[in-house]
Amino acid sequence: MELSTIIGIVVCFAGVLGGFILEGGALGYLVKVPAFMIVIIGTIGAGITSHPLIDTISVPKVLKNTLFRNVRNPHEVIAMFVQFAEKVRREGLLVLEEDVSALRDDFLRSGLQLVIDGNDTELVRDIMNTEVAYLESRHERGAKYFKNLGGFAPTFGIIGTVMSMVQVLAGLGASIDPASLGHGISGAFIATLYGVVSANALFLPLASKLELLSSEEALMREIMIEGVLSIQAGDNPRIVKEKLNAFLPPPLRLQDE
Repeated sequence: MELSTIIGIVVCFAGVLGGFILEGGALGYLVKVPAFMIVIIGTIGAGITSHPLIDTISVPKVLKNTLFRNVRNPHEVIAMFVQFAEKVRREGLLVLEEDVSALRDDFLRSGLQLVIDGNDTELVRDIMNTEVAYLESRHERGAKYFKNLGGFAPTFGIIGTVMSMVQVLAGLGASIDPASLGHGISGAFIATLYGVVSANALFLPLASKLELLSSEEALMREIMIEGVLSIQAGDNPRIVKEKLNAFLPPPLRLQDE
């Protein structure tokens, strides 16, 4: 589970609310249903408008990706390819048939199956690279959705504030109560607060997390591609490990046991 997503969101809101309380504010001041409707519902509506409906329907799945990591451990992947290389050098490519059929990763299984079936190296590379490009495209759409929400939210906050200020100013009169005037003005700025906080504590950080997870998964796919092509080339197991370790920074590389 990706605890940093939950911890980060909680810390953001705790910092904002804690600072407000320390300044002498009461949480009740921040509860404004009309402001919530204008900002949050308006932002969601703008998101639906700016994307195909399938992107909005996919939002729960995209959010799940920020909470649960699907990226495999690179050490496990590299060790697996080293083991495959040892088997292939001893008994040939066909020995991997049973291992490949047991793999749960569709990308890896299809790549190795292409090699076992005797396909050309460039064809295998092209097919696997195309899959990676499509994966990155799908992930980019999910991140862009939340980026757009982060851009819309502050604007709807301003809209909500302007609407509230119009009501306050329309009610001005000779016998206006200064206390009620101050309360109305402070309430008007709640919408702006909702917009800015939701954008910077929720939507934009989620977009950044999705981009980071996408880059990590793309890197794992690149490691798999290189591993598959190394198996096809019949590389020595040690060479396979060195090739795949090169994708990782030195402290994270698989070491000799």
